Formats: sequence, C-alpha cells, structure tokens
Amino acid sequence: MSAAKRSYQQCVILTGAGISAESGLKTFRGADGLWEGHRPEEVASIEAWERDPETVLRFYNERRRQVRAARPNAAHSALAQLEDHFPVTIVTQNVDDLHERAGSRKVLHLHGEILWARSEKDPDHRVYLENRDISPGDRCPRGGQLRPDIVWFGEPVPAMMEAAEIVARADLFAVVGSSLQVYPAASLLDLVPEHCDRFAIDPALPASARSLGFESIPLPASEGVPVWVERMLAK
Repeated sequence: MSAAKRSYQQCVILTGAGISAESGLKTFRGADGLWEGHRPEEVASIEAWERDPETVLRFYNERRRQVRAARPNAAHSALAQLEDHFPVTIVTQNVDDLHERAGSRKVLHLHGEILWARSEKDPDHRVYLENRDISPGDRCPRGGQLRPDIVWFGEPVPAMMEAAEIVARADLFAVVGSSLQVYPAASLLDLVPEHCDRFAIDPALPASARSLGFESIPLPASEGVPVWVERMLAK
C-alpha cells in the first residue's frame, strides 16, 4: 500500500524558521550572525533581560508588530487542509501564530508565543497581548514585570516532554523548513518510531534527516508543502 493511501492515526509536522521566512519573517540568525542588528545573546537570554530589560522589550515589541503584519503562506494553508483529512499535530519551533491563522487547530509551540506575555515571577501567569506592546511597569498581580512568553537561550523548554510524547506516537512525521540544528528540538528525530513514514520538505535535506531515512522533497515550504499534501490526499 502506498504512503498516500494509508489511514494515518497520528501525523506530526515539525516546522522551523523556513516556513515563516516565506511570509516575510526574518530567521533568527542572518548571514552575518546577527538578528536584526542584534547578537542573539543581547536580546534572547535571561542575562540580557536582567541587564537591559527595556532593550529586550523594544526588540520583541518590534518583532511582534512584524508578526501581526505577516500573513500565512501556501505552506501554512496546506497543512491546515491536511488536518481536515488526518489527525495532525504541528510542533513548531516558531513563535508566530501563522499556523493558527491558517486554520491549524493543534499547534504546540516549543519556543513560546510572541503574542503572549508572562510574568517573570509567576510563569503560569500569561497574558494575551492582542494589539498591545509590553512596557516597563506592566506587572502581574504578584508584582512581577511582564516579559515576552519566549524561551530564551539557557532556559528550559517546558513543551519538550509533551512534544516527545506526541512524536513517539506518530505514524507520519514530516519536517518543514527546519535545519534541525537547534536543540533540543532536533533531538525529536531520535524519537520517531521505526514504522513511521518520514518526509523532509526543504531545499536542502538536513544530514540528520538523510541518515534516518527521510524522503526528501527539495523545495521551499510554500511550494513543497502543497505538492506533498496533494500527494497525501490523493485517492
């Protein structure tokens, strides 16, 4: 029986910066090793927050505006279409909401969500920002300053345990727009069951995926994902 005609019980899609880049959102590191003029450690670590919280807030406020202005692309839409036919969970390394806006209903954000804030004193206190920024003096009921709900360098990734459980149950696993060089997310490949159908949709198949038997679809996400989804839905 071909992969396209299987009745999948758990489709897991791991998405990375490449899928959002095609909607105009810059990847974390540019060719010069900077992120919009900042070294990542200057704006994406607890040390940066403690040293200069106003700069960190300004940086993420601008990033948030860019996310709000971006629109889902054909890859996001195709993955939402796949969910109309199979049980699909998207595990994303991205902090934007483009999957949700495209119509995907089950999305797990490994690295947090930029449209949310959380208290530096109470991680369970989260606030949806809608069209607001975070300003110095914005505090939770316990008095903690609100910070971006983002996993910074050196911080644990709370969603990893849930992601590991989801991947371990997969019978279809696809990687879209990820270099698979960011840990711990890249370690999820080690948990893909042996019987699982595996695909990598990216112009360059990461070596780690090649060694694990992933079928390569060497196209950018906005081209490759619609082609792949059409194949999965073929009768």
